[in-house]
Amino acid sequence: MRIIGTLMVRDEVDIVAAMVEHHLAQGLDKLIVTDNRSFDGTTEVLEAYAETGLIELHHDPEHRKQQRDVVTRMARRARTHYRADWVLNLDADEFLIPVDKRLTVRQALEATPLHLNAFTVPVFNLIGPAGWAGSGIGRLCWRDLRTDAQLRAIGIHAQPTPNAVHRGESDIVVQQGNHVTSMPSNGQPPPEVSMEVLHLPWRSWTQFERKVVNAGRGYEASPDLKPSRNHHGMADYRRYKEGTLEQSYIARSPLPDDLRVGEANGWYVRDPWLHEHMEELMGSALRPDLLRAVLDTEHLVDPPPELADTPLRRHLDLDRRARIVDTDSATA
Repeated sequence: MRIIGTLMVRDEVDIVAAMVEHHLAQGLDKLIVTDNRSFDGTTEVLEAYAETGLIELHHDPEHRKQQRDVVTRMARRARTHYRADWVLNLDADEFLIPVDKRLTVRQALEATPLHLNAFTVPVFNLIGPAGWAGSGIGRLCWRDLRTDAQLRAIGIHAQPTPNAVHRGESDIVVQQGNHVTSMPSNGQPPPEVSMEVLHLPWRSWTQFERKVVNAGRGYEASPDLKPSRNHHGMADYRRYKEGTLEQSYIARSPLPDDLRVGEANGWYVRDPWLHEHMEELMGSALRPDLLRAVLDTEHLVDPPPELADTPLRRHLDLDRRARIVDTDSATA
């Protein structure tokens, strides 16, 4: 069985090495990747992985919102060039896994009937304390299970839309966002081989601001696309232009007391699996230096000194003081 992943990426150096290592370790035969003129070091990381032969790297220098066309082209190539049986269209902040962690993605797909054609997998946001920079893999260890009504109260429209997995097909069309394809579905996989996506959309303030600006300007350069006002990227871009994006990021970053209350009420479920899994992968990583660089950035939690009196800095200070109290209580 041939399993090919696709990835279109721009400025995701804080996490892309972890995404690549994870999916290749899960049994994908290859990743077809299009780098959309990254400026932050992502290109160099991808070039290093391309040297392994397990990534086919393309470059698209145009900064607009052309994900639909680019991903469709890669998904078709997965079939026509690599004879893919299954195609996984992924983002840099997504980690596809079987619900049964004893399985790999390959084992789950090998037990999934091909006649299903296409199926969906739920996406779960991993959240946690705020950070100035870093991947957040060791910090964002709670599944967000809040209702849509609770999310709307802090300015988020809804939980993520499920992603689509599809069979290889030479004329497939993948819609913007990778949630819908042109291939009709004949059902879902058996529960014992079902899969899900762990998603880290708000890893740090620097990453979040960069992502919002890139997405908003991409849509501005693509006037033919008409996203809903509820589209998360456009809503956040409006906040950026209004000067309220920092407060929105803080609202998405619970303090220790918020996490305790949320766990007690079932809104948050602690799940450190991704962090533990990535640490275990260090022993077999293709590029352990690149993976370690991603996992070792958790100390970069403070904004620079010139931003000492900002809402985010005050929020980070509150979080730090709460954690000191928790540590002192635990050792008393």
